Amino acid sequence: MSFLQLLLIAIVQGVTEFLPISSSGHLILIPKLTDFPDQGPVIDVAVHVGTLAAIIVYFWRDALGLARGGLSNVGLVKAPAERRLFWWIVIGTIPAVAVGLFLKTGGYLEGFRSTHLVAINLIVYGLLLWAADHWGKQTKAYEDLTLKDAVLVGLAQALALIPGTSRSGVTMTMARFLGYARPEAARFSFLLSMPAVAGAGLLAAFDLAEASAAMQRDAIIAGVLTFFAAVATMAFLMRFLRRGSMLIFVVYRVALGVVLLAFF
Repeated sequence: MSFLQLLLIAIVQGVTEFLPISSSGHLILIPKLTDFPDQGPVIDVAVHVGTLAAIIVYFWRDALGLARGGLSNVGLVKAPAERRLFWWIVIGTIPAVAVGLFLKTGGYLEGFRSTHLVAINLIVYGLLLWAADHWGKQTKAYEDLTLKDAVLVGLAQALALIPGTSRSGVTMTMARFLGYARPEAARFSFLLSMPAVAGAGLLAAFDLAEASAAMQRDAIIAGVLTFFAAVATMAFLMRFLRRGSMLIFVVYRVALGVVLLAFF
């Protein structure tokens, strides 16, 4: 791939992974709206791993807390609160991992790379995001996470394996329905993505190991470029959500979905 294509993919992924507008849907649109060939699922996962690194760096205190929670399970440290949150994140990840394994082993992922499917999901889940943000209370913080909330948001995250849904969008939608404040819903969404994206990256590593040297190089370049775009986007979104609503993202999703249905 050319550097221009890799840069475009990285910027699109880094920006859309955290904004609730569907990164996978936009990645699918790149070859349809340009002369670039389809980058394929290996590059898609590589850029997702770049966003994972960005989450760990930006939310390093929370990531460290989750690490402490994991270590407390084997008696190396005493951190009961972090241990509880660690397990809620693990449990919330299970639905996405189970569905992801099913789709990958069954060979269904390629069948989802449809513009029509992306368009419908952009509209439907965009309207759900609006409803959740409009009527949802803003009373809970990440530290208030319960087992029930973790399971419900985890089930929502599993839906994001279908392009156009938006992993951040659907998890923030569920979190807002459950009463989490906008910044806290985003924080919860990003931290919940860590195990799922890491698992997807591990699965893709087997495919990448069998890929050509050129593909391996492209994946590394795309992942690194995505990291920088993702850090900048997270910083913007967390500041924006302290004052703004989700409406601008809803309007964008619905408008893009309508355009795709009309012209593609």
